[in-house]
Amino acid sequence: MATIKRFEDIEAWQTARELAHHVYHISTKGAFSKDFALRDQMRRAAVSVMSNIAEGFESRTPGLFAEYLGRAKGSAGELRAQAYVAQDAGYLTPEQFELMKARCERCSGQISKFLSYLKTLKPSNLSMFQRGFNA
Repeated sequence: MATIKRFEDIEAWQTARELAHHVYHISTKGAFSKDFALRDQMRRAAVSVMSNIAEGFESRTPGLFAEYLGRAKGSAGELRAQAYVAQDAGYLTPEQFELMKARCERCSGQISKFLSYLKTLKPSNLSMFQRGFNA
């Protein structure tokens, strides 16, 4: 398995970055760009996913990292719920909605798998927070 030395190496963070880019891109068009409340809330949720992964990793403590990963997973779910609102309001095409939903689900699944992996580590292996991850 690959060594994770920076938060940018985490697959879930990479997916979250793609998701945030997608949200920013589609929310600059048409009526969506004028619905400031929904647009801004979706942007905050998307940024929250990647930010919580990064902040947790940089905390360098296993318990805090797991807590931040849980928050990131929650933000991915929040964004997926908001995508339904955007679709129902007519802001998203069916293709845009499906892509956003799939990316949210993918990111959430990656976070879940990473959390499961972290739970399998023995205390003696948790020193990886000082050197990087072997994941």
